[in-house]
Amino acid sequence: MNKRVSASARGLSLSFLSLWLGAAIFFSSVVAPAAFAALRSFQVANMNEIAGTIVTRALSAINVSGVLISLSLLLLTVIAERKNIEASFFAGTFALTLMALATAVGHWVIAARMRGLRLAMVAIDQVPPADPRRIAFNNLHRYSVIALMLAMLAAVAAIILTGFRPLLGTGKTSS
Repeated sequence: MNKRVSASARGLSLSFLSLWLGAAIFFSSVVAPAAFAALRSFQVANMNEIAGTIVTRALSAINVSGVLISLSLLLLTVIAERKNIEASFFAGTFALTLMALATAVGHWVIAARMRGLRLAMVAIDQVPPADPRRIAFNNLHRYSVIALMLAMLAAVAAIILTGFRPLLGTGKTSS
């Protein structure tokens, strides 16, 4: 690939990763807390159920877009940089792979199990904290947070590795 294609691939990767990371940060620091706080301030019945539904739908968009973006950029990176296989290439592809896995597991494993438990409990607020379903739900919630944080850290690593690849001695192209 020529330098122009490689630079365009890097620019596209940086743009999409930055957009996804911004959305994930906005979700975790604004949307999720605001949904619970707003409903709590209005003292809405089944507040946690409603807020949980809002957060679940927003998180689904974050996770699915994370999978699609990371897999697309992984493919783009492999195609655009296939002649520049160096350490930063492997680190960048590892970061994108980790982001894809974390968001996929977060959506199709952890969130799916949480939805099943929410349905089984009907109203989480009415289930005692010692109930095994509630304990399992709380543990899955913790894993969900960890998966999203891992994906966000992987995105940061991919942004850094992609942005600095030319400075690290990669980004050289063979004709």
